[in-house]
Amino acid sequence: MMEKNLVPAAESENPVCGAVLQEPAGERIPLIRTVGLTKEYGTKRAVSDLNLEIYSGEIFGLLGPNGAGKTTTTLMLLGLTEPSAGEAWIDGIDCTRDPIHVKKITGYMPDNVGFYGDMTGRENLRFTGRLNGLPGDLIERRCEELLERVGMTYAADQKTSTYSRGMRQRLGVADVLMKDPKVIIMDEPTLGIDPEGMRELMQLIQNLAKKDGRTILISSHQLYQIQQICDRVGLFVEGKLMACGRIDELAGQMQQEGYQVLEVAGLPDNDGLRTLLEHLGNVDAVEREGEYYLVRSRFDLRRELMRRFLSEGYTLTHLRQRGSDLDEIYRRYFERGGEEDGTDSHKGMRRS
Repeated sequence: MMEKNLVPAAESENPVCGAVLQEPAGERIPLIRTVGLTKEYGTKRAVSDLNLEIYSGEIFGLLGPNGAGKTTTTLMLLGLTEPSAGEAWIDGIDCTRDPIHVKKITGYMPDNVGFYGDMTGRENLRFTGRLNGLPGDLIERRCEELLERVGMTYAADQKTSTYSRGMRQRLGVADVLMKDPKVIIMDEPTLGIDPEGMRELMQLIQNLAKKDGRTILISSHQLYQIQQICDRVGLFVEGKLMACGRIDELAGQMQQEGYQVLEVAGLPDNDGLRTLLEHLGNVDAVEREGEYYLVRSRFDLRRELMRRFLSEGYTLTHLRQRGSDLDEIYRRYFERGGEEDGTDSHKGMRRS
C-alpha cells in the first residue's frame, strides 16, 4: 500500500550544472532548490553534493539507472529522510525542518501505485479526499472532474484489483491531484505501460504543467519516453548529477567536446566491413546495433569513411551523425562518471 498524499489537520559549485542553472532569465525563482544536498548510508554516498534548481511550470526529468540516487533525492525532498549534509526547499519551505508543510503543496506518485483492491476507483479517491480533510461536496466534485480528466470515468465503479497497471497509473494521477498540489513528484510513471497508455499518460503529464502550471519532477531510467516531454533533464551517475540542461544544450556541449557517433551500414555486410570501420583511425569503439554499426569517435570521420568505402569496394547504404538523442547523451556522461570514480559505469544501465 502506498503512502497516501496526506495533508495533516546558491549558486551551484558543480561545473557542469552551474552554467545551466544560471541560464533562466529575469527574476525567475526556483520552486524546487537544493544546495549541497548529500545522503550517506555508512560509507556509501547515495547522493553527493546535489545542486539543483527547478522552476515553476517546468517538467524536469531526473534520469539515471537504478541505484543512481534518484529515489533517495525524492525522499529528501519529501522530508521522508534527512540529508547528511546540505539543504532542500520546495516553494521556499525547508524540506527537512518543515516536511508537513512541504507535503501540503506536494503530491507524490510512487513507481508502483497502490490502492485498496476491494474498493472502487471512485471510493479510493474519496478516501484520499477524506484523509486530506476536504469537505464532502468538494470531494465529490473533484472525483468526477479528475476521473474524467484522466480518462477513468468508465472504470470508476470497478474494484481497483481489476485494474491494469496503466489504469492504476492514471488513477494515481487523479489521486495525487485530489489535494490540488503545486508540485508533483513522479517515480517511474511510465514503467510497464503499453505504448498507447504511455502516450496518454505523457499527454496528461504535459497538460499538468502547461495548462495547470504545476511543476513536475519525474524520476526515471526510461530515457526515450521522458525526453519527449521534459523541458530539462538532470543526468545522475553514481549519486552525482553529471549534467543538467535542455537536451539540445547537452547535445551541443558533446559536439563541442568532439564526441561523435556515426550510424553506418554498407554492402557487403561482412567481417571486412567491421574491420574497415575499426581501422578508420581515431575510432574509440565500433558496435553493432540492429542493422547498423555505431562508430564512436572524437572526430568527424565521415569524409575518411566515404573515401575508404570507395577505395575498398564497399557500397555505403546508410550514414547518419548521431548525438542529439538522450540515449547517446546519457551514455557519454555515464562513461565520464566511470572515468571519474574508476569504475565500469557501463554495467547495469537500462535503456528502453
